[in-house]
Amino acid sequence: MLHVGMDMHKRFSVVTVIDDEGKEVVVGQKLENQEADLLAFFKGLDEEVRVVLEAGPNLMWMCDLLDDCGIDNLLCHPSKTKAITAARIKTGKLDSKILSHLLRADFIPEAYKPDAGTKATRELLRYRAFLMRERTRTKNAIHALLTRGNIPNPYSDLFGKAGLSYLEGLRLLAVRRAALDGYLSLLSRLGEEIAAAEQRVRGKFKNSPQARLLSTIPGVGPLLSLTILSEIGEISRFGAARQLSSYAGLVPSTSQSGGVTRHGRITRQGSRWLRWALVEAAIHAASRPGPLRDFHLKLKKSKGNEVARVAVARKLSTYASICLSRKRASMR
Repeated sequence: MLHVGMDMHKRFSVVTVIDDEGKEVVVGQKLENQEADLLAFFKGLDEEVRVVLEAGPNLMWMCDLLDDCGIDNLLCHPSKTKAITAARIKTGKLDSKILSHLLRADFIPEAYKPDAGTKATRELLRYRAFLMRERTRTKNAIHALLTRGNIPNPYSDLFGKAGLSYLEGLRLLAVRRAALDGYLSLLSRLGEEIAAAEQRVRGKFKNSPQARLLSTIPGVGPLLSLTILSEIGEISRFGAARQLSSYAGLVPSTSQSGGVTRHGRITRQGSRWLRWALVEAAIHAASRPGPLRDFHLKLKKSKGNEVARVAVARKLSTYASICLSRKRASMR
């Protein structure tokens, strides 16, 4: 078997190939990130191949390409691959060489690789999040335009039916009128795209028993349940509820020295999307009557709102772990 270490960049990759005895077959070869070139390289090896890549947001296409060709591949966890991250000299050739040798020795700290369905759900949810951010930016631009022209806003909801009618009827300088019309057109189009995306989200939620289970947790609706589920992936990869909280970056950082242990702010390591979903759910849960609201208010008095909100989010991650591992609804 051949063991391939790939150091991927945006436009090219550097690969090193070694055999089972550690003999270097290919050392630091640079390949353009073109599917035809990459496939030709792997087919030219004429042996069974294993490939390791450092996990990152922009290389899933490479994993899909290798999967489609039946080539065994895995992702390594960059921060845990200390042989690379601690190196004083960092080059693509050196990184790919170290990766290939770690793969041969089975010393790769493997990162989770989501399946096709999970990746599709993530793409949909992140697309919707992008649209929502763009809609907020467009609304803010309209407010700024009115402020620059000292134009009053008589509506609590400027973008409701009456508010939009008011905006469309305003008499403005030609350049401002053109800009406002453009913003309103963009806002309308974004609304259509958001509605279409949310319809697809509802369809995925309806067809996912696990997402429906998560929606029984206080503060968790269809959107957040799908976000939590797609970021967790297989709950079996977390041995305990605390590990899931750690993956969400919701556990306190810890420093030990001289027998003294100190706890600081949350680590914020792991999935930022999972952390965002749990904090959003915590906000909703804390606004409704119930044990979580009582817990939030009690902690808020002594620790402040931010700490209390994170504590609620950590509880929700525990509820999510229980729901998915035991396959039962949450106790409200």
